[in-house]
Amino acid sequence: MAVNLVMPQLGETITEGTITRWLKQVGDWIDKYEPVVEVNTDKVDVEVPSPEAGYLREILVSEGMTVAVGEVLAVLEEADVGAKAEAAAVAAPAAAAEPAAAGKARATPRVRKFARDHGVELAQVSGSGPGGRITEEDVQAYLAAWQPPRPAPVAPEAIGPEQEVEVIPLSPVRRTIAQRMAQSAFSAPHAWLSMEADVSSLVRLRDGMKEEFRRREGVDLTYVPFVIKAATEALREHPILNSAWSEEGIVLKKRVHIGVAAAVDEGLVVPVIRDADQLSIAGLTHAVQKLTDRARAGRLSLDDVQGGTFTVNNTGAFGSQVSMPIINPGQAAIVSMEAIVKKPVAVGDAIAIRHMLNLCLSFDHRVLDGAAAGGFLQAMKKRLEAMGPDMSLY
Repeated sequence: MAVNLVMPQLGETITEGTITRWLKQVGDWIDKYEPVVEVNTDKVDVEVPSPEAGYLREILVSEGMTVAVGEVLAVLEEADVGAKAEAAAVAAPAAAAEPAAAGKARATPRVRKFARDHGVELAQVSGSGPGGRITEEDVQAYLAAWQPPRPAPVAPEAIGPEQEVEVIPLSPVRRTIAQRMAQSAFSAPHAWLSMEADVSSLVRLRDGMKEEFRRREGVDLTYVPFVIKAATEALREHPILNSAWSEEGIVLKKRVHIGVAAAVDEGLVVPVIRDADQLSIAGLTHAVQKLTDRARAGRLSLDDVQGGTFTVNNTGAFGSQVSMPIINPGQAAIVSMEAIVKKPVAVGDAIAIRHMLNLCLSFDHRVLDGAAAGGFLQAMKKRLEAMGPDMSLY
């Protein structure tokens, strides 16, 4: 009996996914709940399991294609385990005669993704793991030993018009970023506001605590958790920013789940710290580090990137002093913390050198106006400027 493998509903807001890799090929036996295909959605690769045991009869969607939820991806021929054993017994002599013909590389989905991201065909890599399984170290060793071919130099006058440009194929992550940012930019009327905070006392706090904190906690103390803390407290004072637009009305979110933008090789991902307003500075530091590490290792799950109610972006990590971030769909605002720079500032009737931080807020003008946005930034500024050496990190 034929069984359809369909694109599942992987999250409340997900309507489609991109096929990144088929883990099985036509004719392969598949156990019930065994992963069949990797799908990228919300910038995360998810394995889709088989609903029944049987043989993969037909693949209907090629790698790289984007399909809607509910669309049929493949067709399986349902069979019992006895049929699998019988087929294996018949195939065993042929497999022993031609071991290389069976030759699909054995590797975990994580290793396959690592190889795909680095343009490596696993069939060219020798596996050092149990049973010849290919490990991430095997792929890294292959990359270290591989020398790219050197093209012969071409005189400029010999380059035709078609050779003057190169089209870089869109990765699933880059395509998702493009779709979501276009959706936000063209559906939500963005307004923008910036405010400067004197964080000189915060700089003294961090400078005085960072070595002890690293010894005690095993992670670096950065400025990001302090900004997140200020944002969560300001959201409690100005809850309209912790909301989203809908045609039925403004959806006010009662819990504070902070998305933290993180740059990875393929683009930008925004993992979410749930109930961030309940965490201390130390707790936020660990949460940020954990999610950032998982993002850069390609280990984020759908739960890690869904459900954010407000986003904090750290463009200052690249030296930026002013930016205009795009709001994440389903949220009403996003704030960017810029680089902390030393500036001459009027303090009373004197001029002093202070550490200054720009906070840049983009907000959905359908949801709130400048007064509420300004009040929120004032609340963040007040809290950041009050952070100093006497503040507890726990």
